[in-house]
Amino acid sequence: MKADLKQIQVPIEAEMAEFEQKFRGLMKSKVKLLDHIMNYIVKRKGKQMRPMFVFLTAGITGGINESTHRGAALIELLHTATLVHDDVVDDSNYRRGFFSVNALWKNKIAVLVGDYLLSRGLLLSVDNEDFHLLKIVSNTVKEMSEGELLQIAKARKLDITEEVYYQIIRQKTASLIASCCAVGASSNQNENELIDKMRTFGEKVGMAFQIKDDLFDYGEDEIGKPVGIDIKEKKMTLPLIYALNQSDWLEKRRIISLIRNKSEDKKAVNEVINYVKQSGGLDYAKSVMNKFYQEALEILNSFPDSEYKTSLANLVSYTIERKK
Repeated sequence: MKADLKQIQVPIEAEMAEFEQKFRGLMKSKVKLLDHIMNYIVKRKGKQMRPMFVFLTAGITGGINESTHRGAALIELLHTATLVHDDVVDDSNYRRGFFSVNALWKNKIAVLVGDYLLSRGLLLSVDNEDFHLLKIVSNTVKEMSEGELLQIAKARKLDITEEVYYQIIRQKTASLIASCCAVGASSNQNENELIDKMRTFGEKVGMAFQIKDDLFDYGEDEIGKPVGIDIKEKKMTLPLIYALNQSDWLEKRRIISLIRNKSEDKKAVNEVINYVKQSGGLDYAKSVMNKFYQEALEILNSFPDSEYKTSLANLVSYTIERKK
């Protein structure tokens, strides 16, 4: 590991501390129940990688300003809202090792909390006339929803191709990191070519990030989610898609039958995991992940050296070298 998140944050340490304070302010409500839930969410926040992408991207494209802070808050409000809604969709009782909002306060309240967070983001942008940032993030909400629905539709048929897989993760995951980088660049200047360049950079990072997540399902590292959870949920990820493409018709039909009919059977899930490993699925997925990683670094290397650039390069490395 080149650097941990604390080291990566050094050039934006003051900005992250200010962001933290402002974000807590945005989460406050006059409704006692809502305020209680907001406090619960804030205390169990994640690694804050998305605001870091916003600030570091702004740092290398022209500097960090008030618009950058609002952009980072908008992204984080959106991201938090989608996590709350995702837990309802997935019927998940845990988030980052703690009870999810829907587990503690039930689905109805969780959906309304997600809606509240989205509305706070919209108002933050409208009140400050950050329409350029709102356009970027609104498009991301659309992309993420489409990607999630496409994955659900394909999980029913188990007929996903490699191309469709890339489309799903581009919309579901990469679009959010792409918007972080586009927002960072858009917060300090209006050069469309540069904004698009940073969006592409973020998309490639996001693609690598999701493939790394898919590899976790095969027990490559010690992580928060159980091994084989994607198989149990009938999610067709890159290692599995590649393995199926290497198989003859009979073997392919057998594995798909295990996933379709025995996804709750631990022995069957382990059989699928071993099949993917023996078929070279993990090695192939790692090679694709590294390709996206190198393409992201190529874009980053076109910028002049700076402490922001160094930290951004380390943050990109962190996304594919992380252990959870």
